[in-house]
Amino acid sequence: MIKDPDSRPTSAPSSWRRIFCSLFLVAAAAALVAAFASSDAVGQRVELPSQRAFHPAPAQKIAPWVVEHTTNGQQAEFFVVLAAQADLSPAANLPTKTEKGRFVYQALLDKAQTTQRPILQWLRDRNIEHRSFYIVNAILVKGTREIADTLAARPDVARVEGNPLIHNNLPQPGPVEQSPLQPGAPATIEPGITYTHAPDVWALGFRGEGIVIAGADTGVRWTHNALKPQYRGWDGQNADHDYNWHDSIHDSVSNPCGNDSPEPCDDFFHGTHTVGTAIGDDGGTNQIGMAPGAKWIACRNMDQGNGTPARYIECMEFFLAPYPVGGGQGDPTKAPDITTNSWGCPPSEGCSVDSLQAAVEAQAAAGIQMVVAAGNAGNLCSTVVDPPSFYEASYTVGALNTGTDTIAGFSSRGPVTIDGSNRTKPEITAPGTNTRSATNSGDSDYTTASGTSMATPHIAGAMALLWNAIPSLKNQIQASRDALNSTTVQILSSQCGDPTPPNNVYGWGRINILTAVQGGGTPSPTPTATVPPSPSPTPSSPGSPTPSPSPTPTPTASETIPPSPTPTATATATAPPRATPRSRPTPHPRP
Repeated sequence: MIKDPDSRPTSAPSSWRRIFCSLFLVAAAAALVAAFASSDAVGQRVELPSQRAFHPAPAQKIAPWVVEHTTNGQQAEFFVVLAAQADLSPAANLPTKTEKGRFVYQALLDKAQTTQRPILQWLRDRNIEHRSFYIVNAILVKGTREIADTLAARPDVARVEGNPLIHNNLPQPGPVEQSPLQPGAPATIEPGITYTHAPDVWALGFRGEGIVIAGADTGVRWTHNALKPQYRGWDGQNADHDYNWHDSIHDSVSNPCGNDSPEPCDDFFHGTHTVGTAIGDDGGTNQIGMAPGAKWIACRNMDQGNGTPARYIECMEFFLAPYPVGGGQGDPTKAPDITTNSWGCPPSEGCSVDSLQAAVEAQAAAGIQMVVAAGNAGNLCSTVVDPPSFYEASYTVGALNTGTDTIAGFSSRGPVTIDGSNRTKPEITAPGTNTRSATNSGDSDYTTASGTSMATPHIAGAMALLWNAIPSLKNQIQASRDALNSTTVQILSSQCGDPTPPNNVYGWGRINILTAVQGGGTPSPTPTATVPPSPSPTPSSPGSPTPSPSPTPTPTASETIPPSPTPTATATATAPPRATPRSRPTPHPRP
């Protein structure tokens, strides 16, 4: 027999060595299993060298603005946005605005109160300045980078975003015109109002009765002759600002309205002007508004044009569930139907792209139509860049040269590239140059201004007329947008992509509220249009407030007004009875 030359008899010591090695391997395996079990018990992962964490590192959750403004021990205000967000989708199946509003308000409030509790306790224990919000499940904190790092490391925190002070480049007013009441004088309807065919809808008996429009802006001079009769807080003899006015300016210096104004006040002119274009009428010579039968409420979210995400969110919370002056229980049954918004939150100044998105979507879920200015950064493409203008939930408005179907040079255009969506914006256009409306310098003062700020309240007022005339559309957000979009005067433009409406210059086209009302809310066939020659726009620097020469596209559909059928709604509208507020055991979160 040929033996293996390397074979050796097995000795006893060698056998014991193998036994000890086996026992060592078994013990090591048991220890590893125990380590995994222990880690599960405390909610942590034990990673092998080849594994990677599922969650981003804390530093990746912190916005660059926060990093920059908390260097060298500095303190800054930042939002701690929680990962848990309320599911508002069931609101779509609720038939009325009252039901939608109550559901959305309670769902958001419950989610915030449940999930924020551990963080709020941690902040209180350390005497860290903070404030809770619920329309976005977030906590505003004033602290250092160390505090930001600690909070970002929590698994229940999605991100940490800044609360920068940003400046809105608002349009400047023209000369002030004093227009005292003159009984018996002929009424003057502003050209932009006429061009949208609002007076034709008034002639049918619909002036916006029963609809409430809210202005988020620099405030409102509520005693203005063209605005006071339509203020929801005025009954003809007495003023009640509870649930009708909120001031989110708490820390201004030398502001003409001060801080926390107990009554509506405008520190610039802009808010008075925009609300005037939506609903203004002095009962005499000045018919400046689209829906003079509607009511208005307001929230000041800018300090002479300066805003912050916190101020913006605070006003959106107030609109979702208004509360008394000074704070108190929110009541979603007192929410407005429509909000007009001519402000922005530029990422170039530190506003995070998605900071306001949840708040905008919450209003839509509650049946509130949020109408938003596209911005004045034209005339280049992809200049709709500032939240909330580019969100899908925002009904975004571009500006026309008043009296024409040509785009104003300053009007921002799509497609939206800042969030990678390539979304078409704006959705619709309205007159926006040389718009005459109320101003804040006196109760009978008027001025002119130009901007997408001036176009936006035309659309807010048009929506009020639509809902007054066709109650079945009231607070049905997408159906109402479709009704306005499908009845526009369509205008082609190949400047920023496909010229076919909706395009990235005019959206669906110029608002025609008469055809929308006569259509009964049913989309009409899309008119056949011919493509005009591609224009060669004169470029201007983004953000330029001065209109630059813009191409003059050929209107692609001639506007013909069909015979006026008898509207399905009655001409005399009465506001529905106000629902009784449901009592809530938990108070509204306040500063």
